[in-house]
Amino acid sequence: MFGLFKKKSEKDKLQEQYKKLLQESFDLSKSNRTASDAKQAAADVVLKKMEALEK
Repeated sequence: MFGLFKKKSEKDKLQEQYKKLLQESFDLSKSNRTASDAKQAAADVVLKKMEALEK
């Protein structure tokens, strides 16, 4: 309840985006391998941003 109006940090936003991209990549892997690879590459970019943010 108290976290209702709390803004998300940049790290939280990147983590959500990363999870979303990985899930989309997994779903696409069953039907379209090329699109799945593209989503995986985008997820890797987000992961590198998260790692850079930690340093």
